Amino acid sequence: MSFGEVWNLIIGNPVLNVLVALSQLLSGEFGLAIIALTVIVRLISWPLTKRQLNSTKALQEMQPKIQELQKKYGKNQQKLQQEMMKLYKEAGVNPLGCLWPMLIQFPIWIALYQAIMSALATTPESLLGLAQRLYSWDIVNQAIPLKSHFLGLDLGSSGNFIIAIIVGGTMWVQQKMSQAPAVDPRQESTQRMMTLMMPLMFGFITLMVPSGLALYWAVSNIIGIIIQYFFTGGWGYLKFRSPFKSTQ
Repeated sequence: MSFGEVWNLIIGNPVLNVLVALSQLLSGEFGLAIIALTVIVRLISWPLTKRQLNSTKALQEMQPKIQELQKKYGKNQQKLQQEMMKLYKEAGVNPLGCLWPMLIQFPIWIALYQAIMSALATTPESLLGLAQRLYSWDIVNQAIPLKSHFLGLDLGSSGNFIIAIIVGGTMWVQQKMSQAPAVDPRQESTQRMMTLMMPLMFGFITLMVPSGLALYWAVSNIIGIIIQYFFTGGWGYLKFRSPFKSTQ
């Protein structure tokens, strides 16, 4: 079997058929099916998400100790890094733990992109390709054809600026909530740049992929923000400046 055939057997076809089945269960709304799939993926990845949130919460509680290390070893960056790594190890915290939930979803993003393009087939050739990938489930066969519009979005088309802004904005908020301040000024500059570049990059990518995939990203980010807010008891490292705060 080729890689493409193995991919479709293990990931591609299951995601496609689950989406189509969910659409039938949800009154034929393909957009609601994407949202439902987002929730399912979030539930599956919950153990990794919980581990990430525990790390975020632990990092918040470690801030006084981190500030003490900064004062003590501020002029010796190498020693400061060693002590920081030692502190992280003792607390069982991985500063990069937030990457795992994103990485585990990466194959789902690819499969969802392919599923949306296949499920919303319009040409005879694409319809034939879709028929070959569908399971012989009654609920799947009854769902075809699928509705391509949802909340003003054409789920099979790209270039929607509103959903691109939502994806970029929610990703920025989620990053700021979970990202601990860097110790090294050079790392802080890189961290600040990455916090800005990642949302901009995903916002730009959103303009080039089907809006259905962008809907998945937006809903996943919003769910992540809500979970993190209640799990960690607030907005984490995201700080809001009060407009009524005195500047004197």
